[in-house]
Amino acid sequence: MRSVLLRGLLLASLLILTACTSKFTTYNGPRVTKVEVFKSQRIMKVYHGKRVLKTYNVELGFGARGHKQFEGDGRTPEGRYIIDRRNPNSSFYLSLGISYPNAQDRAFARKHGLSPGGDIFIHGQPNIGGKRGPDWTAGCIAVKNGEMRQLYAMVKNGTVIDIFP
Repeated sequence: MRSVLLRGLLLASLLILTACTSKFTTYNGPRVTKVEVFKSQRIMKVYHGKRVLKTYNVELGFGARGHKQFEGDGRTPEGRYIIDRRNPNSSFYLSLGISYPNAQDRAFARKHGLSPGGDIFIHGQPNIGGKRGPDWTAGCIAVKNGEMRQLYAMVKNGTVIDIFP
């Protein structure tokens, strides 16, 4: 009887520990209908209709000024996109994919004989440590890991994201 009780306590402890360290959380609030990023202010707002649900400070691409045009320019895109994918195994502690490049972005890059690039995400901090300055990403939008955990639960695929200069 005692060993059964000890096993039960051990199992319960493991479940509690796993729940406390999980990078996934649930969200039961209002549906997120839009995300807006204001690059010059380094903030991101998450909305339900016209109501702001949350505001986050963000870090951007190392080429922060101007719209992303080509692969490797380090800029964060500007314009209207969609959250189109999720990566729970990201190198940057969870990530939400942004639908860059769109048809206009691809056409512009093609006209110049270059690639528009891709793989633009909202993500957390790198899983591998290292010193970073402001605007350290290669064009993505970065938040703190706890905030990314929230966003990952709140923002669903298909959500509009507007990124302003």
